Amino acid sequence: VVCLVLLCVLLLTAVIVLCVHIYTKNTNCTQETKQLLTNDTNLTEERDELIIKNANLLNKTVQLINQLSILVNFSTRRYRWVRVNGNNYLTLLFTDEWIYYQFSFYYMSNKTKNWTESRQDCKKKGADLIIINNREEQDFVTKITDKRDFWIGVTDSDEEGNWKWVDGSTLTTGFWASKEPNGKRGENCAVTYLTEWPELIGWHDVKCNDAFRLICEKSIFPLIQREIS
Repeated sequence: VVCLVLLCVLLLTAVIVLCVHIYTKNTNCTQETKQLLTNDTNLTEERDELIIKNANLLNKTVQLINQLSILVNFSTRRYRWVRVNGNNYLTLLFTDEWIYYQFSFYYMSNKTKNWTESRQDCKKKGADLIIINNREEQDFVTKITDKRDFWIGVTDSDEEGNWKWVDGSTLTTGFWASKEPNGKRGENCAVTYLTEWPELIGWHDVKCNDAFRLICEKSIFPLIQREIS
């Protein structure tokens, strides 16, 4: 009888241990299942985000391709390459006078006029006196002007020493010659170069009523917009 009781106790203990093990196993499986479901949800959300991003990138790519096609078509029909002072530049076919560089067209005239008259001439062409934004554009201007003096679209006529471009923006980076500007109230406009000072490379401030050549500049984007519309 004692042996039977002991056997029953052992069997009961074994059953309890087995039940605990099964419960623990099931609990772990449930937690793992929840974690897998969470991971799956996160992956699904990430996948959806990637799909949306890919769709947006595709749309932008299509837009860029369309814009490029318009630009290529526009340029091919209206412009050609010419050589100016040893450099190749794209120019307007119907005038052969506008030079294309970095999304702008430039027009140079050898007629000498004062600063105000020169600006008026540029405006008649749908442009304005040149605004030089950076070193690359300054180097470009140096090449095409070939050490000749041209008006640029900057002046301090309104406030001495406060040089402003013709679009109203303040001059922050200038490419002045050594010791320039130096004219005080008497010299409120600027030119790319002065032939009487060949050793001084860079801008010079001069009297606005002096007579120099002009460089006009206009952006390509309004031309493209007109082509699209």
